[in-house]
Amino acid sequence: MSQLFTSFTFPQSTLNLDNRIVIAPMCTYSSIDGFANDWHFQHWSSMLMSSAGLFIIEATAVTPAGRISEADLGIWDDERAQAIKLHLDKARKIANAPVGIQLAHAGRKASTPVPWKSDVKKPWQVVAPSAVRYHDSYPNPVALTINEIEIIIDEFVQAALRAQSIGIDIIEIHAAHGYLLHEFLSPITNLRTDEYGGSLNNRMRLLLEIIDRLNAHPDFKLPIGVRISATDWVEGGFDIEEAIEVAKSIQARSCAYLHVSSAGLSDQQKIPVGPLYQVPLAQAIKQAVPDLPVIAVGLITKPEEAESILTKQQADLIGLARAILYNPRWPWHAAEVLGAKVNAPLQYVRCAPRGRSDLFKPHPDMDISTTNATDALNK
Repeated sequence: MSQLFTSFTFPQSTLNLDNRIVIAPMCTYSSIDGFANDWHFQHWSSMLMSSAGLFIIEATAVTPAGRISEADLGIWDDERAQAIKLHLDKARKIANAPVGIQLAHAGRKASTPVPWKSDVKKPWQVVAPSAVRYHDSYPNPVALTINEIEIIIDEFVQAALRAQSIGIDIIEIHAAHGYLLHEFLSPITNLRTDEYGGSLNNRMRLLLEIIDRLNAHPDFKLPIGVRISATDWVEGGFDIEEAIEVAKSIQARSCAYLHVSSAGLSDQQKIPVGPLYQVPLAQAIKQAVPDLPVIAVGLITKPEEAESILTKQQADLIGLARAILYNPRWPWHAAEVLGAKVNAPLQYVRCAPRGRSDLFKPHPDMDISTTNATDALNK
């Protein structure tokens, strides 16, 4: 039996995935003033139609100042949360699966142009642990005060509560790729001398305080995942040894998983990019903290690669990003290769290749024909 297509339940949770494929959060830079729109509806529908076990919505800003760009998705107030709900509910009428959302603050990498544009129309002041900018072409950050840190903790908490209120199944706290929480973790960007700087225990304090605040909140019930960059790929930066210590701390807080990526903090990084290049990082954490579910990600493109990672117990789940943008039916093709089955819309069952009439398990939740399609999409 294929390990990739076995079910998975997060510890201390009832959230069950049909398979071990996770669609990693990917920025699409298509919001207007933080609001979800028709672009997100079609994108989310496509991702949900893929039959992946879990779809995680892109980095979603917990405050306007925490956006990477002017076109980032936002969940910093109820109005923007309801826009996400509107389009996600419509997408789930087309195809349903567990949905997570990545809650993020871009820190010193905020107020930057959309990748395919050259400037920011209305730049804003960016913040960081210390007043050290990412690159000459990036804005100068202001170091956060203790009071401002407390406000950011509350912004993460309020964003998580909004996510829960609109039907999200799991949240992911973004502490990777050089954004604010990663900036606190790394000694390259965190030059503070107060309780949030210096030792690793101090540098991870902000991340852990957000988790602790959510765990202590009487109304918050969702599982919490965390994404980290397990190394900065820079000498003297955050590294795998420190990442393992962070993993132990989040496991002690009953987190649902650790999503293991890398880099993004320094323009001096030297990354050995190639197929599966980040898997050894996931493996090192999995070996050190075996009871914490780990998502491996990074140039995993072939079904056989994903299967091998799981059978070797290098990780528990497989994250796909660019590969599933390029081929939104990746899980279908993987199931064909690995001799497995996937849930799929009834309308598409007849497309199964010759010899694999058993490829699809028709999913009753995907049968929009039982309702008036126009009414369903307009609700």
